[in-house]
This record gives sequence, C-alpha cells and structure tokens, in this order.
Amino acid sequence: MSKKTFFITGGGTGGHIYPAIAVADELIKNPDYDVYYIGNPYNLEYSIAQQKGYNFLPVYVKGMPRKLSFKFILWGLQLLYSILLCTYYLYKYKPNMIFGTGGYVSAPVLMATMFKRTPYMLHDCDMQPGIVTRKMSGRAKCVSLAFEGAKSYINNRNCYVNGNPLRPKFKTLTREEARKRLNLKQDGLVLCVMGGSQGSRAIDRAFVEIIKELSQDHKFQIIFQTGQKNYSKIIERLSKIYKDYDKDRNLLIRPYFDDMITVIKASDIVISRAGSLSLSEIFASDVAPILIPYPYAAADHQRKNARYVLDNGACEYLEDADTDPNSLLKLLLDLKDNPDKIQKLKEKSSKLAKPDALSDIMEQVERVSMF
Repeated sequence: MSKKTFFITGGGTGGHIYPAIAVADELIKNPDYDVYYIGNPYNLEYSIAQQKGYNFLPVYVKGMPRKLSFKFILWGLQLLYSILLCTYYLYKYKPNMIFGTGGYVSAPVLMATMFKRTPYMLHDCDMQPGIVTRKMSGRAKCVSLAFEGAKSYINNRNCYVNGNPLRPKFKTLTREEARKRLNLKQDGLVLCVMGGSQGSRAIDRAFVEIIKELSQDHKFQIIFQTGQKNYSKIIERLSKIYKDYDKDRNLLIRPYFDDMITVIKASDIVISRAGSLSLSEIFASDVAPILIPYPYAAADHQRKNARYVLDNGACEYLEDADTDPNSLLKLLLDLKDNPDKIQKLKEKSSKLAKPDALSDIMEQVERVSMF
C-alpha cells in the first residue's frame, strides 16, 4: 500500500492555525501518511510546526492591503509568486488532498489547484466565513463550519456544521485535576481573564483596577493572561494599587499560558474576546462566559459570534466601549451572588459544544482523500 500525502494550510491567527494543527496532529499518527504544513515562516504557525516536527513548506504572502497603493502591487506580486510556488509543491509532492482553514495563508495553495486539480476541503471557524473560504468554497469537495449561521455564506451543497476541532485533552481533563496542576484551591470561584494570545488593552486596563477587591474582599481565585505586549504595564499599575500582589496566593498572572486547556478547564467564569476558537474551547470546558468582542475584527465577526452565544442565553455580554472597572465588577459580583445563574450559563454554553468535531472532520478528510 502506497503512502498518502496530505497538505494542511492555515495561518496568521489562532483561529486559522489551531484547527489546522488539530487535524495535522491526528493525521500524523498514521505511519502511512505524509503530512506537510504550508504556512508563512514569519508567522506563529511556523514555530508551532517546528515544535511538532512537521514538514513545513513556506509561502510568503501577507494579508491584502485595503487601499490601492504600491504596497498593493507588491502584495499582488507576492501572491502570484506564492501561487506558482504552491503549484510546484502540488506537482512535486502530489498530495491526495488539501485541508485549508481559510485566511490569506491558505489562499495560494487553494488557488494553485486551478492548475493541478488536487481535491481540497475547507474549514471556517466564524459566524461569517472569511473571504478566502467564501471565494474558494465552490470548488471544495466539502466545507466544514463552526456555526449553523455560516451556511448562508457558502456556495457548496456539501456543508457540515462540525464545530471547531479541539485537542482530545478537552474531553479528558477534569476541573479537579486542572486546579491541582495550577496549585489552586478546589473550593471557591475561579475566574479566568484572557484577551487572546496578544491580550486586550481594554480588558486588561479595566480588570487590573479591581483585582485587589476581587481577591481580598470577594475571595475570587484569579487567572489573568495579559498578553505579552501588555504585561509590563499591567504589573507596573498593579504594583502601585496593590503592593503585596505578588504574595497573594489567589492570583496567577502571566503574559501567556502555553497550556490554555488547563487554565480554562480550571475556571468557573471566563472573561474573553469572542474569537471562534476561544468560544469552542469555552463551550467544551463547562464555564460561564463573559464575552467582550473585539470591535475592529474583520467583517465584525467577533460581535456576530458573541451575539450568537448571547441569543442562546449562554453568556453575559459587554461591548468593548462599555468595558471599565465598574461594569466588570458589577457583572462579576452579580454572578458571585447568583450561583444558579452561573450554573445556567455553564449548562447553556456546554450545549453549544461540538465534542465530536475533530472525529467528524477527520472522517470527511478521509473521504476527500479518496477522490
């Protein structure tokens, strides 16, 4: 039996990278499969692929400039070069199929299939799929989506609402074990604050002002991911308003957590942006979400994502412009004083989980590879 070859592509942001990584991780378990990751070597996907020992094929395209300028012409030339490079990859490695997660990184190899008709499958994580997914969906063998509402944007009969593929650890790690790993007490409320890997200036600035009160007066255990860019300023501010913060055993403050699965699974309440992947991880973790969508996301997709969750009664919702210490404190104390409300939010958010997303997507990947 000859080996099968798979191309996995997607990059730039976690919403494109981590679903691709989840699928690549499953494929690479099979010794009869060769897996190649196509991405930009200057993006996060490259370092992850390196850590995992993937075969990596570079493309050098960047996001499309919004205005017609010299940069736009340069981008067009980069895209053309990347399409030609991916055409070469297709003829050299002869993949059985391509799994793409949208975004500008996946565009060149998907467009290269016009020259060598390799079958491909797309996955899009947002309520409103990105332009690459929308434009390339017509020739895809099938399209996987995270949200039912995304179907209306896709020109393909073979659409599956799978949810986002998550690592198996989300199914197996218990809250008790997660808290033990983080040296947290098993009783009491655990609050996680995260604005994504880069953090969120609006959330961070508001939350730092109420950390002392939440910990000392209301006994919250707090896990705070500030993001690399915001960490030093947050610590500088916190040290002024709470001099002994570093001795407070209720606080775990870091710029970034490598193991966000353990962090989210340890929590009761999560304050988060509304990126689709973050939402899928929240749904899989039995937590009560407070969602503050990033207001400048492409096509306003974070607000659309968050509204979907709110319409299902599965979150508390706060606009970025309304996020300040008072609004956050009010929401958190209201939840603390209403444990039944926390439980209802947990139950309703858990109902939005798609625990079989990865296995369902893998079945579809296998079918497409048979074409």
